[in-house]
Amino acid sequence: MPIATWNGAVLAEAAQDEVELVEGNVYFPPGAIRQAHFTPSATTSICPWKGTAHYYHVEVDGKRNADAAWYYPEPKPAAENIRGRIAFWRGVTVDGGA
Repeated sequence: MPIATWNGAVLAEAAQDEVELVEGNVYFPPGAIRQAHFTPSATTSICPWKGTAHYYHVEVDGKRNADAAWYYPEPKPAAENIRGRIAFWRGVTVDGGA
């Protein structure tokens, strides 16, 4: 079962068949995240084949990990399988996703 953690807190967990693995990143379905740890960010970035990524800050026990989660609300057709799914970086650990 893939689990994303940071600063001692579980951010997301889902069954293996509920996640998508793309370019080594585990994309969790929206219902798998613990919403209390996420704050929308104004940051975006562009991937040539996936489209425009939007970000969340991750917050645990008063500490913020800026832009540590991202998602594609309107992906390009080649990335439709990750529409709205959330992936992590910047020190967030994802175990069990491979």
